[in-house]
Amino acid sequence: MELSEEQKQTFYRDGFLKLPGIISRELVDEATQAINASLGNEGIDPVKLPIYRSQSYCPELTDKPAITNLLHRSPLWDIAESMIGTGQVQPVNHGQIALRFPALKPAQPPAPHLDGMHTANNGVPAGQINNFTALIGIFLSDIPHDFMGNFSAWPGTHRLYESYFRQHTPQSLLQGMPDVALPAVQQITAQAGDAVLCHYQLAHGIAGNSSAAIRYGIFFRLLHVQHEALRWECMTDIWKEWAGMQASIQRAER
Repeated sequence: MELSEEQKQTFYRDGFLKLPGIISRELVDEATQAINASLGNEGIDPVKLPIYRSQSYCPELTDKPAITNLLHRSPLWDIAESMIGTGQVQPVNHGQIALRFPALKPAQPPAPHLDGMHTANNGVPAGQINNFTALIGIFLSDIPHDFMGNFSAWPGTHRLYESYFRQHTPQSLLQGMPDVALPAVQQITAQAGDAVLCHYQLAHGIAGNSSAAIRYGIFFRLLHVQHEALRWECMTDIWKEWAGMQASIQRAER
């Protein structure tokens, strides 16, 4: 499955693309059942909550078929290869289980970040940037309005940060997020079975959850097969790892 030219132009402009109904109900239900069974049987160790929030809930499930099938038995893998290049995506054998529980205090607005930066609980070593090529988010629950734990994005910031890193070097990210003016944030609403494809360098965050429901999401991080050699270069040349975008980029930049 390939994206349309209109979808590619949206991805070029915004740095992300929503893919409605891309995941079958069967796959959604299998993943949700596995997560709920884990929560019921394994529970959540309060001591580990900060790690689960930063890394993954239900860590014993992250490499199980109920989770990985969301990527490999849906059109998403073909879409990723059509954008990055056939045979150019490293194997993906686990996903992040990202739950956002309701809060009893007023919901907080999202704060922008780039993945792969060191924090106390995310497992990234200090002094290292674990960047990658693409982020795929899959929603297992309905998110009909803002402040339901929405995945949130600042459109166009992939290109904004490209310019910043060209001037200040990619390694400047080790000192913290770039100090640049950002566009308005968009809290992404969705139905169960929707997905979002994001460029790595897109500023994104999570809105607080003031609803009565848990937000269920699964995230996969994709790397180009040559990413280790390109890891810094692709931050100042953001389409370096996106072979399937080249013709669309040329059209957009004419």
